[in-house]
Amino acid sequence: MSDSDVHVDVVIPVYNEERVLADSVARLSEFLDEAVPYDWHIVIADNASIDQTPAVGRAVAAANPRVRYLRLEQKGRGRALRRAWLDSDADVVAYMDVDLSTNLDAFPPLVESIVHGGYDVAIGSRLKHGARVTRQWKRELISRAYNLMIKLVFPTRSFSDAQCGFKAVSRRAADHLVPIVENNEWFFDSELLLRAEQHGYRIAEVPVEWIEDLDTRVKIVSTALEDVRGLLRVRFTSKDGRAAARA
Repeated sequence: MSDSDVHVDVVIPVYNEERVLADSVARLSEFLDEAVPYDWHIVIADNASIDQTPAVGRAVAAANPRVRYLRLEQKGRGRALRRAWLDSDADVVAYMDVDLSTNLDAFPPLVESIVHGGYDVAIGSRLKHGARVTRQWKRELISRAYNLMIKLVFPTRSFSDAQCGFKAVSRRAADHLVPIVENNEWFFDSELLLRAEQHGYRIAEVPVEWIEDLDTRVKIVSTALEDVRGLLRVRFTSKDGRAAARA
């Protein structure tokens, strides 16, 4: 299969992003057109926005045949990714945050890891050697503490940064893993990676340049509690998501 025959869907999950959506999609579209040799589409996955995001998303999609707009009536980044990825027939499904806080130069090697490198999952890493990160010390501390917690609960894990909003997954891995991922919120990323590792999928890490978005929608305390609960649930269930049998 030639590169031009490979289909890649890039999903942008959004919630109340009327101010930045059109500009971000335009920037991403221009980059993909210039730097990515694959057949690509952008999917705006709107998870229950209550501002003008739906109108903006529909207008952007109407103006660009390589952009699709998908509306969900319930919130949750994981829910948006689940729907967009499973509805897709692309060879590779990916996602990135709407603020484009991760430098787009890392996207081609992310996809190439799957298309040509033999990996089924590829993730951007802000903690791998070569990454460049600009963010407040509090967010940096929380991120490192969370990834340390994963290492303590799952000592054999092979990835360094579970939560960077910059990931790609092969079609076969998405079809297998997404249905067994239970979380529909922020922990979706971590659970996907942990299940991928449990099922023997190879995970590639690409160091990225990342600049914090100070207008982030992430609620740090509630997200941290969700993550802790999720880690314990995954630890004590089977690799297919069912409760582990007790002796």
